[in-house]
Amino acid sequence: MKEKRYYPWLVVALLWVVALLNYMDRQMLSTMQEAMKADIAELNRAEAFGALMAVFLWIYGIVSPFAGIVADRVSRKWLVVGSLFVWSAVTFLMGYADNFNQLYWLRAFMGISEALYIPSALSLIADWHEGKSRSLAIGVHMTGLYVGQAVGGFGATLAAMLSWQSAFHWFGIVGIVYSVVLMLLLFENPKHAVETAISQHTSRKASVFQGLGVVLSTWAFWVILFYFAVPSLPGWATKNWLPTLFAENLNIPMSSAGPLSTITIAVSSFVGVLFGGWLSDRWVQRNLRGRVYTSAIGLGMTIPALLLLGMGHSLFAVVGAGLLFGVGYGMFDANNMPILCQFISAKYRATAYGIMNMTGVFAGAMVTQVLGKWTDGGNLGIGFALLGGVVALALILQLSTLHPTTDNKS
Repeated sequence: MKEKRYYPWLVVALLWVVALLNYMDRQMLSTMQEAMKADIAELNRAEAFGALMAVFLWIYGIVSPFAGIVADRVSRKWLVVGSLFVWSAVTFLMGYADNFNQLYWLRAFMGISEALYIPSALSLIADWHEGKSRSLAIGVHMTGLYVGQAVGGFGATLAAMLSWQSAFHWFGIVGIVYSVVLMLLLFENPKHAVETAISQHTSRKASVFQGLGVVLSTWAFWVILFYFAVPSLPGWATKNWLPTLFAENLNIPMSSAGPLSTITIAVSSFVGVLFGGWLSDRWVQRNLRGRVYTSAIGLGMTIPALLLLGMGHSLFAVVGAGLLFGVGYGMFDANNMPILCQFISAKYRATAYGIMNMTGVFAGAMVTQVLGKWTDGGNLGIGFALLGGVVALALILQLSTLHPTTDNKS
C-alpha cells in the first residue's frame, strides 16, 4: 500500500483522526467540570481545577523536546500508535476516578503520552510530502486539531445524556480501537527507516543529544523558535480568554459569548490553514521565500485583528477581528513545519519541533496567567491589543533574517 501514489495523502487522513482525538481527549475535561463536581468534591474549588489543567501543560511542555529526540531515532509509526493507545487508555481510566489525586496523576500521564504525538506526526507528514504538497498536507492535518477542540466541547452534552464516566469510557474506547487501525495502515517513510537503521548501526555510541546540539547550533532555528513562540502568546490567549473578551466587549452573557467566539475562531482557522497551505506550496515553486512570505502575510493579519479584538465594542468589529485573526493564524500555523524543513535536516526535524512545541506551551502558560491578572483589573482588552505589538516584532525579525536556500534541507 505504501508504494501507491495516494498513500502520502492516506497518511494525512489517518493522522487527521489522531489529531482530532489528541485535542478532543485533552479538552473534554474542561467541558465536563460541572458534571464531575457532584462526585469529586475537590473540583468545586477553581484552584484544584486549575491545577488539573496546569499539570498537563507543564508536563506536556517539558516532555516535548525529548519526544522529538526520540522520534528522530526510532520508528515514528510506533510512537504515534503507542502514544494514541496510552492517552486513550488514560482517558478510559479517568472514567473510573473517584478522587482528585487519581485525576491529577492520570492527567499528568496524559501529558507525557500526548507530547509524543505532534513532533512524530508532523515530521512523518513532512517526509511523505516533499515539495508541492507539504504545506497543504500540514494544514489539512492541523484542521484535525481544530475539529478535535470543538468536538471536545460535546463532552458535556454526552455527560448530560449518560454520565461523565461514560463519556470518558467511550472516548477512550474509540482511541484504543483506532490505534489498532493505525497498526495495520500507517507506515514509516522508507527513507527515514533506512536512515534510522544506518544511524543505529554506525553510531551506537553517539549521544542521544547529538541532534539537539545540531539544532541549537543552527542560527536560523533560533529565529524560527522566536517567531513560533511569540504568536503562541495570542494563540493561547484566544483559546483561554476570548470568550471572556467577547462577553466583556459585547456586554453579552458567557452562554452566548462562548459559542460565538469558539465558532468564529474554529471556522476561520480552518479556512486559514487550507488557504495558507495551498498558497505556500505554489509560491515556493517560484520563490524559495514563498513559505516565509505566506506565513508573514498570515501573521501580519493577526496584528490589526488583535487591536480590534482588544478595543472593539461592536458585534461587527469584534467578530470581524476574530475572523481575521483565525484566518491569519491558520496561515501561520500551516507553515511552521514547512519553514523548519528549509533550514533543518530531516534527521533532526522532530527534535527541533519538540523544542518549538515546548516553547509554545510555556508561552501559553505564561500569557494565560498574565491575562488573568489583567482581567481582574479590567484591562483584558488592552492586553490583547498589546500582543499585536509583540507579534509585529517577530514579523520584522522573520522577514529580515530568514533566507532559505532550499525547500528541503538534506
